[in-house]
Amino acid sequence: MVDDVKPGSVGKGLPLEGADLTVTSKEFTEQLILGAIMGIAFQAAGADVLDRTGIQGSVGAREAVKSGDADGMYEYTGTAWITYLGNSEPIADPQQQWEAVRKADLKNGLTWLPPAALNNTYALAMNQANYKKYGTKTLSDVAALSKSDPGAVTLCVESEFANRADGLPGMEKAYGMSVPAGNITQMDTGIIYTQVKKGSCTYGEVFTTDGRIKSMNLAVMADDKKFFPNYNAAPEINSKALKKWPAIADVLDPVTKKLNNAVAQELNAKVDVDGEDPHQVALDWMKAEGFVK
Repeated sequence: MVDDVKPGSVGKGLPLEGADLTVTSKEFTEQLILGAIMGIAFQAAGADVLDRTGIQGSVGAREAVKSGDADGMYEYTGTAWITYLGNSEPIADPQQQWEAVRKADLKNGLTWLPPAALNNTYALAMNQANYKKYGTKTLSDVAALSKSDPGAVTLCVESEFANRADGLPGMEKAYGMSVPAGNITQMDTGIIYTQVKKGSCTYGEVFTTDGRIKSMNLAVMADDKKFFPNYNAAPEINSKALKKWPAIADVLDPVTKKLNNAVAQELNAKVDVDGEDPHQVALDWMKAEGFVK
């Protein structure tokens, strides 16, 4: 990374001067932005940063941090707890979920720094016309509607969501909902948003930080029983790198604190809707927030 950045509110005194740090990420939009944000913060603090963002698949990026090929990334607490650490039951409280992941991953040579409010989890969303027509605000409302007017609840979902325990089958069970198979259409993620906007299905499976929610003005149903796992983004740092450069924690903390779903939706939309470059989006945000100059 060769951004011409100087310390703003982060990196004062260049506490990472002399450090060679490698940042990584998965390949989807939000991860590319978060990886760039981490790298830009390190640069402002004086580090030379190697950009290894955009690794395909979840496991590759994590393994890079674990092995020391990379020094850090933003990872999601729910992904670590369920996918990597092999637990079947998520922890409902986001802070407790992070603490459990942090404790479990220390033995893997990974240290989790405090999490962001940004929670990239599943949700159901609908367009404004259907929102006005049916008035559902929560998943409990959707369950009630599926009983009173079964034909009203049609779903567009990904095939993975349709079959995962933390997806549709678990949600139906948790909310006492039974949607007939004929009312469920499986499709690719991107198509779901356009189909929901058009009203081809009443509800679509979305990710809560996706920029298309805002740009398409979709109404998101609250998960009032807290069924879906917490996928809070938090810095996952190679423990040896953190021991060598403990200032990493102080550099990232104020940045992580600013990351929430509204920020993520806005930044993701700049890439997915407006076609901007993820790294540039990250740099513009870091400058606008005064983190770097």
